[in-house]
Amino acid sequence: MLSPEEVEHIARLARLHLSPEERERFAQQLSTVLDHAAALAEVNVEGIPPTATVLPVHSVMRADDTPEHGLTREEALRNAPQTDGAFFIVPATLGDEE
Repeated sequence: MLSPEEVEHIARLARLHLSPEERERFAQQLSTVLDHAAALAEVNVEGIPPTATVLPVHSVMRADDTPEHGLTREEALRNAPQTDGAFFIVPATLGDEE
């Protein structure tokens, strides 16, 4: 089990102030979590490939979703309040405004 001093050290790293009661409670709770992690570390997983998901992979695209040609540059810029002919001109949001 974690000692109250170890819990205090962890709390200090996390910038938390704990009361003596909280230190004792968290020592028990964190020890339980670490015991579970240790039990998982002992499981033999040799021969089991890494898995990203246990659910079957399926496409989220609809069957009739097909790429089509988008707008031309001229069409996209047609209603823009300001352009330089090739790009949108927008106000600066970061840094010095000139």
